[in-house]
Amino acid sequence: MLLLVLVELGGDVCRAALAYDRAAIAAGEWWRLLTGNFAHLGWYHLFLNELGLLVLVLLCPEPLPAWVWVRRVLLLSLGMTGGLFVFVPDVHGYVGMSGVIHGLFVLGLMPQVLRRDLIALGCLLYLIGKILWELYAGAPVSDEAAIGGRVVVESHLFGTLSAFVYAAIFGSFRGNEARAPGSPSATSGIPR
Repeated sequence: MLLLVLVELGGDVCRAALAYDRAAIAAGEWWRLLTGNFAHLGWYHLFLNELGLLVLVLLCPEPLPAWVWVRRVLLLSLGMTGGLFVFVPDVHGYVGMSGVIHGLFVLGLMPQVLRRDLIALGCLLYLIGKILWELYAGAPVSDEAAIGGRVVVESHLFGTLSAFVYAAIFGSFRGNEARAPGSPSATSGIPR
């Protein structure tokens, strides 16, 4: 959360240097596939994303090692913007963490759903319904007016899809991800 604030303190200069920019990425500025997620349109946009992260921590309180959080954020960021780059050529610019946050919600809610947590199930169904509605009807005009730019609803879809791919690779839904590689519990399949 602090990193997002520090980037926003850099203002327009940081935003221009870090934003997802299709033409710049095509010209070799690959870092923008990652860094565009950390820049925002302004303080209100940042506030909404920070609020989303706070709700994530409250709804998905599973303690994870810092290296798991870093890996999740990095890979979801790359998966989400990679999806935009490959499948949505009309998106020329993007900033914000909302696509990654959608993916983090999936990674946090699914283990709870698998433990038959009905509140987590309701939250996950809401998230999926929200994404489907956005893809059909678009983002509310009030949301776009509030943040000062277009809401790229495809980012929410690709963040969510990236989470499912991530979970399949790292065993996130089975609870295997937080174990250190090579530890006895990580290789034996013993539930924790």
